[in-house]
Amino acid sequence: MTGVREVRALARGKAGRARSLSDRYAALFGLAMVCAMLAQPVSSAFQAMAAPPRPEQAGAGLALVVLVLAGLLWAARAIGPVVLSAANATWLLLSPLDRRGVLGRSARTLLLVSLVAGVGLGLAALAVTGAPDHLVWRLVGALVAGVSVSAGGMAIAVLAQTSDPWDLALKAVIAALVAAAAVLMLLADRNVLATLPAPAWSAVPAVLSALLVRQAWSALGRLPARRLLSSSARAGHLANATVSLDPSLLSWMAEDNHWRGARLRSRRWPGLPAVFAPAWQEVLRLARRPGRLAVLAGSTAAPLLLTQATAGTAGPAVAALVLGGGLAAAASAVSGARWDADNPALARLLALPERGVTAARAVLPALLAAAWMSAALILLPGTAGPLLWFAPLAAPALAAAALRMARRAPVNHAMPVLDTGTGAIPTGPLLWALTGLDLALVGCFPMALALVSGFSGVLLAVQAIAGVAVLAAYVSRRRA
Repeated sequence: MTGVREVRALARGKAGRARSLSDRYAALFGLAMVCAMLAQPVSSAFQAMAAPPRPEQAGAGLALVVLVLAGLLWAARAIGPVVLSAANATWLLLSPLDRRGVLGRSARTLLLVSLVAGVGLGLAALAVTGAPDHLVWRLVGALVAGVSVSAGGMAIAVLAQTSDPWDLALKAVIAALVAAAAVLMLLADRNVLATLPAPAWSAVPAVLSALLVRQAWSALGRLPARRLLSSSARAGHLANATVSLDPSLLSWMAEDNHWRGARLRSRRWPGLPAVFAPAWQEVLRLARRPGRLAVLAGSTAAPLLLTQATAGTAGPAVAALVLGGGLAAAASAVSGARWDADNPALARLLALPERGVTAARAVLPALLAAAWMSAALILLPGTAGPLLWFAPLAAPALAAAALRMARRAPVNHAMPVLDTGTGAIPTGPLLWALTGLDLALVGCFPMALALVSGFSGVLLAVQAIAGVAVLAAYVSRRRA
């Protein structure tokens, strides 16, 4: 009986062809280049381990590592994690071939990615906690623990594709990791971790990870075809967006995937003037996605986490994170503006002036940006005073920037390429990325200066004028 390997070899026209010497040389040369690139960062990390950081830095660093792991698991759940190419999903998945054999290559690639990610997580955890003694044992323990946790989490993500109970378990694991990061950030105590021998706390996750990986491998043959087709389509959209350098495709993909299987109920609208209808649409969209609100609420601790991890030495980075978080919060409520730009005929059915619709759609993004930045500034040590006044004053500019980002056209790859000393820069993706950010930089520059240098009444007055002026200028450009 013909197997998967023979079918793939026949389809590619390489039946019976062995790997040549040039193929092995290219693989070894690529591996050597990767090792050379990672040599300097790894050696610097080992040198930093000899001087353990302060307790609050260690707690914040471990919290960042745990959050990275939670983000990897969330990305695995959102994409697949087991995916196939378009050709294999079309011809091999629904064929009589053994499904485990069809998915074996994808599963092995996923295992390799999880192992590499686990090594990085283990080294990062050891770098933030330090290793003043027994470096070899602590290094072995950190690597085993990182690889075990990463591989075990990826195995749960694979099992989540097979059934809804495992998907619920994966959600619980991600929520537990986020809660653990919050506890680590609040406690900021590394003494307990430093006194435990490395093999003692790395053996248990290694055993559990091995069991989960074995169960995930045995469950490959039971993966439903509909879930594999859906995950493969999402992976294809992600690859197209990456190759074409057009991230806007990802937002449409996420929006379509969310609403495709949703069952909505009709509700009576409140007695508001007609011009507030677009704002109420955004409120309904946001209320129907409570997970997005939970993520926004939890992300307000990101500036505090960065401040603790860098011991307060990353002032400009913290200011950029505060303003970037406010912009992200505002951008989470601009779906209506995105639909208006993509379907102008539907926007005209509202029979409202374009300026009024734009102003109404800016209400909720401005409120979300003000609330997010206020919460982040309250959590930051030493900024719960006068700097809080900047949050509501900068929110209008961030709302205008979010609306401009939602209305921007796809990337124009026909634009010229700038040849600089460091390499060629395509102007199409560059201008697409700067669209919206330009309004945020102009309208929030006084607040950025205040976050770096301190409170100033002049900056507060300039911020009040800049925030309102940017939003008014953006709304006035719409048709009356």
